[in-house]
Amino acid sequence: MNPAHLSIFMNRDHMKDLRRYLTFKYIQYLILPSPNIIITLLGLFASLYVMVILTLPSVSRKSTSVFINNIAQADILVGCTIFSAITQGIIISSERSSFFQSTLRENFLTANVHISSLLLSCVSLEAFLITFLPVETRHFRTVRYARVASQIIWMAIIIECFLYQLECFKDVGISYLDIHRQVLLLLNFCFGATKVLKSLIYPIGLLLRIFNVYLFYKIYFRAGNN
Repeated sequence: MNPAHLSIFMNRDHMKDLRRYLTFKYIQYLILPSPNIIITLLGLFASLYVMVILTLPSVSRKSTSVFINNIAQADILVGCTIFSAITQGIIISSERSSFFQSTLRENFLTANVHISSLLLSCVSLEAFLITFLPVETRHFRTVRYARVASQIIWMAIIIECFLYQLECFKDVGISYLDIHRQVLLLLNFCFGATKVLKSLIYPIGLLLRIFNVYLFYKIYFRAGNN
C-alpha cells in the first residue's frame, strides 16, 4: 500500500465497516445455530481488521467502540484454539493431557461465543437507549461504564470456563488423593455449580436471542415511523 492509499485508508469514515462487522457478528453468534469453521475463520480475520481500524485516530472513541473492540478481542480466543490444536498435533502427550487440552480448546470457543453474545446484547441495548431515551441515559452511556460492563462480562465468562475446566479432574479419583478436606468440599461445590450452570446455558442463550430480536423490532419500527 503506497502512502497515498494509506492516508486515504486512515482518514476515511470507517463506520460502515464497523456496522458490517456488527451485522456479521450478530449473524454468527445470535442467528446461526452453531458457527462452522469457515464462518469462525472469517470472523477471526474480520476481528483483526476491526482491531486495526479502532487504533486509527479518525475512529470515534465512544462506548460502542469499546464494546466492538472487546468483541474483536474475544476472537483472540479462537486463535488460541487453533494454536492449541496445532501444538497437540506436533507434541506427543498422554491421554490425560490430550483430554485436558481438548477441554481447554472447547472452553476457549465457549468463552468466545458467550463473551461475544453478551457484548452484542450490550450494543443492542445501547442502540435502543439512544433511540428511545437519548437524554435520560446519556450519563451512563459512557466509555467508562462500557469498560466496566465489558470487564464484568469477561470476568464472569472466565469463571464459567474455569469451572468447566475443573471437570477434567472429576474422574481422577480425587477423593483418594492427599487433599485437605476444605479443598475437597470446594471442588465438590464447583462440580455442583458447573452442573447447574450447564442447565442454565440454553435458556439464557434463548433469552438473549429474544431480547435482541425485541430491541431490533422496536428500533426498526421507530425508524419506520419517523
